[in-house]
Amino acid sequence: AAARSAPVRRVPALAAATAPTSASRPPRLLDPDPDLLDPEVAGYERHRLLDALAEARGNKSEAARLLGLPRSTAYYQPRPRRPKPLDEAMAARIKRIHQQEPACGVRGTWSRLRHEQGIPVNIKKVHRIMKLKDWTLPKRRTGNRPRVKITSSIAENPNQRWATDLALIHCGRDGWCVFVPVIDCCTREVLGHALETTGRAKTAERALEEALLARFGTLRSAPPGMLLRHDNGLVFGSRQYRAVVKDYGLTQEYITPYTPQQNGLCERFIKTFKEEFCWCNRFQSIDHARLKLRAWIHRYNHHRPHQSLKYLSPIQYHQQRCNQAA
Repeated sequence: AAARSAPVRRVPALAAATAPTSASRPPRLLDPDPDLLDPEVAGYERHRLLDALAEARGNKSEAARLLGLPRSTAYYQPRPRRPKPLDEAMAARIKRIHQQEPACGVRGTWSRLRHEQGIPVNIKKVHRIMKLKDWTLPKRRTGNRPRVKITSSIAENPNQRWATDLALIHCGRDGWCVFVPVIDCCTREVLGHALETTGRAKTAERALEEALLARFGTLRSAPPGMLLRHDNGLVFGSRQYRAVVKDYGLTQEYITPYTPQQNGLCERFIKTFKEEFCWCNRFQSIDHARLKLRAWIHRYNHHRPHQSLKYLSPIQYHQQRCNQAA
């Protein structure tokens, strides 16, 4: 070890610290043994030495000064923590939300309580109750793979960019069916959808036509330069689908191969669709699935709060943007 610039006395034992000092000069500040400062090893020993030295000196502040420790350490008394009582009424409300929507995490549960039920509860309280009740969802590990700089699919204004994709859903005796949504990349509203037994170009056309009729009232009223983003699947690249999109006045926007992040809004919606709808229901047929899907999309558009929309529903956010533009 490097030599100190000035010699410093140490306290190897209690006898050296309690030795009487000369009346002609005040006692020097003592450098404590480094082992006494280790919080994991010497917590008990440090307090024992402080108590013994304070009893010999008659003053705890003097004992702390001789050992080179803060005075607050000499007077510190650990207090046992009392666990906060659990709010069982709030836990019952959270449980009812999880029974209806098992995929709700902490933020989703809090948003339902705060923005749908109007209960002014702190998100930390919701997290503490869910953690104590073991109701939290397992957190997915994040990797360290390098990501390329991609073009975000988020749009600044409504009707600037729409997005679409395909997903599979099991419909009982009808087997695996194809679900095609069309969403607005600004408001996250599901404007149109189609659920069919086959994933052909006609299925994607039905979803697009429903979206155009729901937003504009006619098929050929899209604003100039409006984009439709999707992946490079055979359905969206088929001659029939490309002709229909061009006829309706939209411009197709293909993402880079093997980069689904560029269509992240639609991919994220499909994840929500699977977690909150597909995996929470068992359908007998495709007609049964269509009936439930229509009700779920209505709730998604009108009532479900979105974190990225400041906990507004897509319809509320769209109305807010229209009022701001007016």
